Amino acid sequence: MGEQHSVKFPQEVIDEYAALGIDLPALFSAGDLGVRMGVQIVEASADRVVGTMPVEGNTQPYGLLHGGASAVLAETLGSVGSMLHGGSKKLAVGVDLNCTHHRAARSGLVTGVATPVHRGRSTATYEIVITDEQDKRVCTARLTCLLRDVDPDSYAA
Repeated sequence: MGEQHSVKFPQEVIDEYAALGIDLPALFSAGDLGVRMGVQIVEASADRVVGTMPVEGNTQPYGLLHGGASAVLAETLGSVGSMLHGGSKKLAVGVDLNCTHHRAARSGLVTGVATPVHRGRSTATYEIVITDEQDKRVCTARLTCLLRDVDPDSYAA
């Protein structure tokens, strides 16, 4: 779970954040919760965010992928897309998350793909489709984030 991996970002995004001295992979990571759950972001742009999460370690008492784990994956991917849409002068804050669970997953990896439904000046909404290793839909989620103005100096740790 603690392995390092490389996220594929568009070059213009890398350049924008590098000019501010911001560690882009750390900023657009799954955070502490995502790390504990094994979430890995594979690809990230405002148009499409892809991430994976193991089922093992993220199950409910019946051995099925926990619906809350799907929600964590969905909110992580949608938030990253929203942040990339907003750019370095905006901070994305989730205000609404809806998840519909279609089928159980008992093992392997699930993959989430977030694509924009709406990208405005003050909000961004993403649909996140989570599938199992047989490409069967496990969950469909929708996340709306508020895009707040932020001082780029606040990124500095």
